[in-house]
Amino acid sequence: MTPGYPPAGAGVFGTTIEQASLAPSEAAIVSCCGVAPRAVLLQARATRTTTKRELRRPTTGDSVTLLYDHRVDSRPVGVFDSGVGGLTVLHECLVTLPHEDFVYLGDHARLPYGPRPLAEVRSFAREIGAYLEAEDVKLIVVACNTATSAALPQLQEELTVPVVGVVSPEAHAAVQATRNRRVGLLATQGTVDGGRYGELIHALDAGVSVWPLACPRLVPLIEGDDPYGAATETAVREYAAPLKEAGVDTVILGCTHYPLIRPVFQRVFGRDVTLVFSAEETAREVAETLARKGIENESTREGSYRFLTTGDPAAFAEMGRRFLQLPIGVVEHVTPAQLGAAA
Repeated sequence: MTPGYPPAGAGVFGTTIEQASLAPSEAAIVSCCGVAPRAVLLQARATRTTTKRELRRPTTGDSVTLLYDHRVDSRPVGVFDSGVGGLTVLHECLVTLPHEDFVYLGDHARLPYGPRPLAEVRSFAREIGAYLEAEDVKLIVVACNTATSAALPQLQEELTVPVVGVVSPEAHAAVQATRNRRVGLLATQGTVDGGRYGELIHALDAGVSVWPLACPRLVPLIEGDDPYGAATETAVREYAAPLKEAGVDTVILGCTHYPLIRPVFQRVFGRDVTLVFSAEETAREVAETLARKGIENESTREGSYRFLTTGDPAAFAEMGRRFLQLPIGVVEHVTPAQLGAAA
C-alpha cells in the first residue's frame, strides 16, 4: 500500500491500493511475495473493493468534494462586512453550498469602512473575527474588500479557524482573464490605499499593469433609493473613463456593493471588457477550503442562515433583501462593545 495523493496542500486521509492488472509492475509484486500471480491478484482486488475510501491522483473530471475523506462538521460558516454589501457574497455561498449553515454580521454602526484609516478597519475586523470564532464558526469569510486589504494576514495569524478574503480570488481571476495584461480596479479609498490587489496580481504575473481608482460616490448611490438611476450611470462613466483610456480589458469590481449594479458597469465598459467580482470567486474558494479541510456539513441537508448587525435590525432587513435577493427573517442586534469584549 502506498500513500494517497490529494491535491497540493492537503493532508493525507487515506491510502491507495495498487491496481490489480496485468501490468509489468504487478509481476514485481508477485515475485516479491513469492506466491502464485492469480492468488495475489484476487486478494488485491478483494482488498481494494472493501477499502472504505480510496484516494488517488485527481483528474480533470473529479470534483473537489470527491477527493477527500470527510468528517461531518455541523458548525456554521461566519461572514462579515461593514454593512449589507457582503450579502452579495453570502448569496453566492448559499447557492454554491446550500447544505451549509451561515451566520452573517454587518457592522452598520461603524460603516463605511472605505474612508477610514486602515489601522482602524484592522481593529474592527479583529474584533468581529474574535466574536465570530467565539460563536463557534468553522470558517470565516471577510466579505469586505477594505477589511480584507487591511486585516486578512492578522486574522489568519490570530484565529484558529480558516479565514478567506475577497481580494485574492479576484486577483487570481483577473490575471487569468486579461488578454492584454492591463487590469483596472474600481474600489473604495481604503482598498486602493491598501495596495493588496497590485501585490497579489504582480505575484501571479509581474508583467500585468494595474490601474486602481477609488470610487467614493458609488456606495451611497447603490444604497440609495434609485441605484440604477441616471446619477449612478453618470458616476460609473466618470470612473470608467480613465480605465477605458488606459485600454484595460479586465476590470475588478473591488467592492462587494458593486455587483448589484453590474448591468450598469457592463453597459459602460461593453462586452469586450471582462468584469471580475468577488462573490462567485469567493464562494468557490470557500467550497474548496471546506472540502480540503474535511469540515463540510452533510451534503443531503438544507442549510440555514441568520443575521447580526451593530445597527438597526429593521433597516438591515429592508436594505439587505435587495442585496441578498432572498428572504431575511429575524435580525439580531449586537453592540460594538460586545464585539470589542471578544477581542
